[in-house]
Amino acid sequence: MLVPTPLGNIADMTERGQSVLRAADLVLCEDTRVTARLLAAIGVGGRALLALHEHNEDVRIADVLAALRAGRRVALVSDAGTPLVSDPGYRLVRAAIAAGLPVSAVPGANAAVLALVLSGLPPLPFLVLGFPPPRAVARRAAFARLREAERAGLSATLIWYEAPHRVPETLADLAAAFGDRPACVARELTKRYEEVRRGTLPDLAAAFAAAPPRGEVTLLVGPAPEEAPDAAGLEAALRAALASHSVKEAVALVSAATGLPRRAVYARALALRGEGPHDAAPGEAEAG
Repeated sequence: MLVPTPLGNIADMTERGQSVLRAADLVLCEDTRVTARLLAAIGVGGRALLALHEHNEDVRIADVLAALRAGRRVALVSDAGTPLVSDPGYRLVRAAIAAGLPVSAVPGANAAVLALVLSGLPPLPFLVLGFPPPRAVARRAAFARLREAERAGLSATLIWYEAPHRVPETLADLAAAFGDRPACVARELTKRYEEVRRGTLPDLAAAFAAAPPRGEVTLLVGPAPEEAPDAAGLEAALRAALASHSVKEAVALVSAATGLPRRAVYARALALRGEGPHDAAPGEAEAG
């Protein structure tokens, strides 16, 4: 059973989660000290604890599966939030599913979703990307790949977790990659010093460069705006495509080749043909 734990406020531990932990024969956790404190705080002491983290998950799997087959009740928690989401447990869950063993979960706290609903950014769709690469070169390359995906049509609010000491440099890299985009920095969610700061990426980068944050941090960047097409390049591509294709076919080809929105390509194609939407051939008006 996967059991979410509070992000910081102990009152967020659900009754069902407590019940599952109270009944568990074995509790798998990232850090036994952290989980022992949680169990003591909610009055569920005396549980058998076993560390399961990124460095030992593979070697633990066989023993955990054996315990499940023997009928032992096993709970998996992370230090905070929902297990598996940027935390250990995915390989164990996959192994249990492959072995035909039942896997269930209790709903509960998740920092990415909480930050999203507090951010003021579009809530759907959203993409949780875990932690950015810690090294600058790899991080910038990852952001560049995301921008390419956006040019090809990706449109979602982007979410990362980040270590507080890397927040200033990561925000600077985000501003360089994504420009003057609305964003949010959420830290210490549900805790005493909770802070949700909203603004543009350049403004947030400047603010946190001057005062690096403390605590657990979630970074959010709003979806890409529809980009204006390169007029000259788009026109040349469309003229070549229109020479041998219908408007609908030309729009599909050029939109796929350039990554530009079909609606913008279609409008330019109609202008080149000297047509309004009422003059388009049957079926071509759907190209947008």
